[in-house]
Amino acid sequence: SYGLLIDQIGEVLRLPEAGMEENPVNLDPRMAKLAGGVHRLDGQLMVVLDVDRVLELETKVQMAA
Repeated sequence: SYGLLIDQIGEVLRLPEAGMEENPVNLDPRMAKLAGGVHRLDGQLMVVLDVDRVLELETKVQMAA
């Protein structure tokens, strides 16, 4: 089993899946491999964390050890 430790939650949003866009090409590659896409909010981009990718990465790290 896995757990995530979160220091702080600023806001919880329900966003329509139809508003999700692909990661922009200029997104930092380290962030892009953990992002499931982006939403545009008030002229800014909100990067959506893909928790499955995060857990997949952790599994690969453990298997390599």
